[in-house]
Amino acid sequence: MDWDDLFSAVEARLRLTVDVSPGAGAELQAHDSVVQVRASVLECVMELDHLHSTLKHVLGRTQRLELEVFDAQTALAQLRAELVGTQAGERRARHLALHDTLTSLPNGGYFRERLDHALARAEAPHHTLAVLYLDLDGFKPINDAHGHAAGDELLRIVAARLARAVRAEDMVSRLGGDEFACLLGGLPSRDQLSHLACKLFDAVSAPFQLGELKLSVRPSIGIAMCPADGTTSDALIKNADTAMYRAKRGQVGYAFFDPRADHPVARAAESSGRSDRLAQAVSSVDCGNVT
Repeated sequence: MDWDDLFSAVEARLRLTVDVSPGAGAELQAHDSVVQVRASVLECVMELDHLHSTLKHVLGRTQRLELEVFDAQTALAQLRAELVGTQAGERRARHLALHDTLTSLPNGGYFRERLDHALARAEAPHHTLAVLYLDLDGFKPINDAHGHAAGDELLRIVAARLARAVRAEDMVSRLGGDEFACLLGGLPSRDQLSHLACKLFDAVSAPFQLGELKLSVRPSIGIAMCPADGTTSDALIKNADTAMYRAKRGQVGYAFFDPRADHPVARAAESSGRSDRLAQAVSSVDCGNVT
């Protein structure tokens, strides 16, 4: 609506009603009623002018407020976009800080963080945790013979196979080089852990095709359980690593941590030629093709 045109039309109409044409005669103007009507109409015209001026002022102020609101909304939208970008950047930075760039698996720092958190919530015997430490046998010769690109692809394939072999609530991490770790909860029995270790062994050991190359590696797996083998992240990782080296020495696939077999004196005795007798004491099993 054009308020200026409307007020102009109304004002013109009011003024027309009080205009006296020359042919109407002087006696009409002499009547008091006519004078009063003219005065009232002229007062209405003045009030209308004042109202018109006030309305123009209000409309101008409203337009300024609308512009200010628009500017504020634009600024708010920009701030929101910057905030979303900042949050996305923080998420990307945290993801990069907590994940391995080659395999996209959680890295060693994230693994230890999750393990510490799980240990803080653990209430034995109702909450059993297990750490599996994996190392790839024969990885270095493949890496040396076929180059780092082939070695990197092998590590990515191993990472994907390990991630598929565990449950969604479990965690697979690349600690560095050709070493991986798994954090498992809710597997209280050694039989269940043995079955899972063999499943991981078979998943990793399966041959894979890399261009014209057909390659395969075997993992050695060490297992440490909480609370039997430690109640801190350092103890569990160290003991799982120790058990892994015993599995690697014996080429048996996997081994549970055993404080008797993994004692320094026992390891020295094994290296001096008494491994047959010690083998009866260690908790290790050759997976073969167990699935």
